[in-house]
Formats: sequence, C-alpha cells, structure tokens
Amino acid sequence: MKFFVSENSVVREIWGKGDTILFIFAGASAEFALNKAVDWLYFTGRLPADPLGRLFSTVNYAREIVFSEISAAYCAIDKISAIHSAVEAKRGAKIPDWAYRDVLFMLIGYSISSFEVLERKLTNAEKDEVFDVFYRVGSRMNLKGLPQSYDEWLVMREQHLSQDLVKGNYTVDLYKQYKKHLGPLRFWLLVEAQKLVVPGKVNRLLKLGKVSLLTPVLAIYKLARKIKMDWFLKSVILPREYKAEIKELDVI
Repeated sequence: MKFFVSENSVVREIWGKGDTILFIFAGASAEFALNKAVDWLYFTGRLPADPLGRLFSTVNYAREIVFSEISAAYCAIDKISAIHSAVEAKRGAKIPDWAYRDVLFMLIGYSISSFEVLERKLTNAEKDEVFDVFYRVGSRMNLKGLPQSYDEWLVMREQHLSQDLVKGNYTVDLYKQYKKHLGPLRFWLLVEAQKLVVPGKVNRLLKLGKVSLLTPVLAIYKLARKIKMDWFLKSVILPREYKAEIKELDVI
C-alpha cells in the first residue's frame, strides 16, 4: 500500500501532534483575517460563526490527506475542490488563484514555524518534504502558478505577504468573533501563540507585539508532554464541548 505521505515523513510528525496543529491554526487564523480574499469566508459564514468547528473540520481533511493511501488522499482533495466549486457557483464568482495559493502557502509556512517553536529546527531536506506534500495537494487541485521548489516558495511567499494582506473591517470583525467564541482567556492564548509563529508582516499589521508571554510557559508544557500531562493542559485550553475532538488531535 502506497501512502500519499511517506510513513517516515516529518509531515506525519507535524500533523500527528495536537499541540502543533493548534499552533498551525493560531497562525492561519491571524493571516486569514488579513487576507484580501477573507470575504469568501464571510460568504460561507463558517469561520466567523464557529472558529473551533472550522479548526477541527480542517484537521479532519488534513489528516485524511496526510495519513491515507494515495487514492483516499486524492478523494479527500477532490472533495475539497468540489466544496469550493459549489461555493463559487452559489456566489456566481470564482475564488482567485492567488487566494488558493495563499491558503496552501499558509499550510506550508505554519507547519514549519509551529513545529520549530514546539519541537526543533527542521533540516532543509525536511522543509523540502513539507513543501512537496502541499505542492502535490495544490497540483491535484489544478492550482495555477505554483512554485516548483521550497526555495521558489520562499520568494513567492514573501510576494504574497506583501501583496495579499490588508487590515480592514473584516479583520476587526473576525477578531471580535474569535474573542466571542473563545472567551477572554483562550483568546489571549490565541494571540500569544500567534506572536510565536506568524511572519513579521502579519505581526506588524495586527500589532500583536514582539514578545509572547507563552515563551516561558512552553518549557513547562514540554515537560508536561514527557509525563503525559499535555492532554490535561489542552483540555483546559479548549472548551469542554470539544473534549472528544481534543483527544483525537494526537495520532502519533
């Protein structure tokens, strides 16, 4: 049986750990709020209405791709394409190619930065692995203008950050929704996590600040993982109604 992602790939390690996934979500939630195509999220209403539901939905799709054999992974990717096509049909407009690339670029960027914050620095070969997995996802979705290598992605990522982000009314409203659904403490944790993983351009636009108060806490958290107490900490961070989903975040 041939898997979409090799069984010994670092990508499985990244997407098999709940804490890494939460940091990926934190970074993406910041950048989504600034993206010039964020109005598409308001058209569907899913992210502003239920940020945590969106998180677990995204995790399920990512897991289906990362941990499945090739045909099942292709089915999951094709389902994502079909969902977006249906949304485009309802709105009578097409999601621009650059917006699709932005989402793909976020998955690459935050997979790397989140793992490096929580675990260790990735080697160049491992970064190439992360790029390759999501490049193949984009290729299956028939996205145009994809970079052909990790180094080319670095250049395009900077271009997209420069061209596609703006702080506007949607940004302000989306952060209000985050706070409403997460509550003050969890919202504070979200922002502190964002400081650790987002690029400088995102941080400056959102005025997050350079120093994250989570930095000293991470040492305690890493110790908690060693003594198998990290599930308890995640259950404190996330709402009780997501107890089952929290337990399922860790698959390795």
